Amino acid sequence: MADRDSIAAIVAEVIEQLQRTGSVTLPQGERPCCGGEDPCGDITAAACRRISLLDHPEDPEALERMRTKTTARIGVGRAGPRLKTRTLLTLRADHAQARDAVFADVDPALPEKLGLFTVQTQCDSKDTYVTRPDLGRRLSDEAVETLRRRCTPNPDVQIYASDGLSSTAIEANLPNILPVLMDTLRERGLTVGTPFFLRFGRVGAEEQVAEIVGAKVVCVLLGERPGLATAESMSAYIAYNAYVGMPESKRTVVSNIHKDGIAAVEAGAYLAEVICRILEQKASGVDLVK
Repeated sequence: MADRDSIAAIVAEVIEQLQRTGSVTLPQGERPCCGGEDPCGDITAAACRRISLLDHPEDPEALERMRTKTTARIGVGRAGPRLKTRTLLTLRADHAQARDAVFADVDPALPEKLGLFTVQTQCDSKDTYVTRPDLGRRLSDEAVETLRRRCTPNPDVQIYASDGLSSTAIEANLPNILPVLMDTLRERGLTVGTPFFLRFGRVGAEEQVAEIVGAKVVCVLLGERPGLATAESMSAYIAYNAYVGMPESKRTVVSNIHKDGIAAVEAGAYLAEVICRILEQKASGVDLVK
């Protein structure tokens, strides 16, 4: 708690100095959310990010237009050859969020709420998952038996979710994307396999899943490796007639599924269209005609 208070005090002092010099102005009616009389302690909040730290920009309006179009760090200025204090603190906070997204577990209540049963790869922990990617591509013996017993055999499409490298992405997007995707595919007259959640899963695990259930198309909704712009980004990896050892070029990928990218609901409808095209052409990846 002391560290948090210290950071908030430093940031508040920096913003106060910038306001005194006239190099930064808060939007009318707003207080700095990372310091001041009513601090919330969150320097990653949108109100704080909107504050430009660039000293005396030649075209402030153009700068603000740019900032509304991207999450990239622009207009951060500098203190001599170094980053300004608030920029550095925000970078560290974003990095902490990214690490949390990798090492945190998906809340077990989420798959249960969505009606998904859970199986696991050969990884026994997050540490193993991070250091042994090969084990994240192989299902445990128990998982293989469970899929054979509980999944609908030989579906047109098998969909499942996996934590990947961002549990945060799964929690933020899965409840919105999964129902839309499955309902749309069923409306198209396709048979959709029994969905499930794979813990400690890498992309390559979909090859074994496809072989076990006999699916024509397999689609995994996977948490992307988080960056400093967002830790909530999900990707969908789709493959036709997948088999263990298939080349990466045979996968079709839809990425950047998150609130500031492709919205989850919109992505669900788009993925259904892509899967239908894959089934029509009987091809995916580089073999798929756009």
